[in-house]
Amino acid sequence: MDTKAFKRSLQHSENYNRKGFGHQAEVTTQLQSEYHSSLIQEIRDRNYSLQRGDVTIRLAQAFGFCWGVERAVAMAYETRQHFPTERIWITNEIIHNPSVNQRMQEMEVKFIPVETGKKDFSVVDNNDVVILPAFGASVQEMQILHDKGCKIVDTTCPWVSKVWNTVEKHKKIDYTSIIHGKYKHEETVATSSFAGKYLIVLNLKEAQYVADYILNGGNREEFLQKFAKACSAGFDPDQDLERVGIANQTTMLKGETEQLGKLFERTMMQKYGPDQLNDHFQSFNTICDATQERQDAMLELVQHELDLMVVIGGFNSSNTTQLQQIAFEKGIPSYHIDSVERIKSGDALEHRQLNGELAIAENWLPAGKIVVGVTSGASTPDKVVEDVIEKIFSLKA
Repeated sequence: MDTKAFKRSLQHSENYNRKGFGHQAEVTTQLQSEYHSSLIQEIRDRNYSLQRGDVTIRLAQAFGFCWGVERAVAMAYETRQHFPTERIWITNEIIHNPSVNQRMQEMEVKFIPVETGKKDFSVVDNNDVVILPAFGASVQEMQILHDKGCKIVDTTCPWVSKVWNTVEKHKKIDYTSIIHGKYKHEETVATSSFAGKYLIVLNLKEAQYVADYILNGGNREEFLQKFAKACSAGFDPDQDLERVGIANQTTMLKGETEQLGKLFERTMMQKYGPDQLNDHFQSFNTICDATQERQDAMLELVQHELDLMVVIGGFNSSNTTQLQQIAFEKGIPSYHIDSVERIKSGDALEHRQLNGELAIAENWLPAGKIVVGVTSGASTPDKVVEDVIEKIFSLKA
């Protein structure tokens, strides 16, 4: 399938919208009232630090809603306003935040049901409106909706579209896209649907395995088994790794994506020689600015003397997990929570560990004077951060 031609025809269709419906002013007021926080603004104004009693809160200097997320949520609100009586669906969570997704359901924006691991688009009629979330949707999903003739509202983040353009370039010159990401993540599923040949690697360990295979060969069956769910159909590691290009899920750790790119650049140079590098390796910067800013702000925050760190964001939010990883590597007691409800008391807090499992932390809030670092993922409204900070203040009052 010519995905580029399909995307072009979709974007010229009268049923397609990615610019909103002219209700920005009303929607901005609504979003301010639902998600804005005067406390967070006060902390910003006080140079990202606020003391109350025994607690000093240190807030990361870049956190919370990014531009792409804000745009997606605003467009979803606009869609409801513009189509007050139509059935509205969304192909996935609009963003990875439970309170925002709950709000969507209150506005009667329905999620496409999933049956045995597959989305059931049969529920969508041709007069319905369907929102594509900030992470985008796969080409196959867009094709189904386009063929049905329903109205499509595309809130895909432009940074994600930039990655799609990158894998399209790889495909055009018959390079395999090596995508740094999580193969199950909606964004990576969408990105791989625009690619030709692709291989998804989760981390440097997996990347090193691939690099070793490129240089030394190896057990083909073992390779294919290892990446069974993370490569294109018919992938052949003995042929399809001769020319590679790097792409990434925009929410991965910036430093790791850069290391991964350098690893494959060195590998191809070693295998084919420096003069042949450009015939075997391509790399474009597809790291999202907002992800990078939040990670840089977190790296700066953990340089301070902190008694503990609270990282706030959806449990399925990749960029929030990466922020948590930074605190973990610094050795700071750190808790990833998705809402204030996870804080049961000063003695019990339910949090997501880096392995994805939920655990109860006991006596997580130290006695006496404490400094608490706080950050949040790109899908987390300021209001949710305020609720957590106020809860910590009240527990220590």
